[in-house]
Amino acid sequence: MTGLRYVYAVCRPFDTPLQAQLTGVAGDPPRLLRHHGLIAVLSRVPERDFAEEPLHRHLEDLDWLTATARAHQGVIDALTVVTTPLPLRLGTVFRDDSGVRVMMEEREDAFRRTLDRLHGRVEWGVKVYAETEAAGSADQAADADGEARADKAMSGRDYLRRRRMRVRSREEMWQQAEAFASGLHEKLSGYAEDSRLHAPQNPALSGASGQNVLNAAYLVPRSGSEEFVEMVDRTKDETPGMRVELTGPWAAYSFAGEEEIR
Repeated sequence: MTGLRYVYAVCRPFDTPLQAQLTGVAGDPPRLLRHHGLIAVLSRVPERDFAEEPLHRHLEDLDWLTATARAHQGVIDALTVVTTPLPLRLGTVFRDDSGVRVMMEEREDAFRRTLDRLHGRVEWGVKVYAETEAAGSADQAADADGEARADKAMSGRDYLRRRRMRVRSREEMWQQAEAFASGLHEKLSGYAEDSRLHAPQNPALSGASGQNVLNAAYLVPRSGSEEFVEMVDRTKDETPGMRVELTGPWAAYSFAGEEEIR
């Protein structure tokens, strides 16, 4: 079999077949490589795109990266339906099957420990946004109005008092947002088996409105996922100006512990 080997995940053997029409990175259907009771899920990819130097260049090409990440995630999603995968990083490539087997041999104990920990569990993502756009527009309008009136009739002391009130209002809004996010994270962490706090998303990159004040992942048993989702849904209208977004269930990327495996 020619071409490099692109590895999506490692998992234990499973009986349910993957989707018949499933294709992976570079359009090649994923296949299973067995080694010592573990399975590497991989595809064949062309060396011209996935050797070290061209891969490094491609990772700076947003369109190529988006298409590759979508294909990668499609395979992980299909695996999550039939088993508990341990996903590897985007762009994990080896020369041939022997290279994949060597990798599995070297990391076998860590793979087994992690798969045992993740078995029957999925990842849910929760983000909280403070909706600041309307408030910001109102503040700007108020500032303009206040400045105009200050020029005409308002004393300097009154103008400064108004400014302090607006600053205090914004500070209180952020305190409320942080308190809501902290309380929600504490509640969800108490239900989940594990949790991870990620850096807030940059709105310029994510395209999401509002300020991201919580970006967290939760490891939840499949059997408890329905209750977890209901817990999140009940919080969505608790505090005006707060938007709660739930994503998942995903393979447990945030809990794969690949930094310990490498």
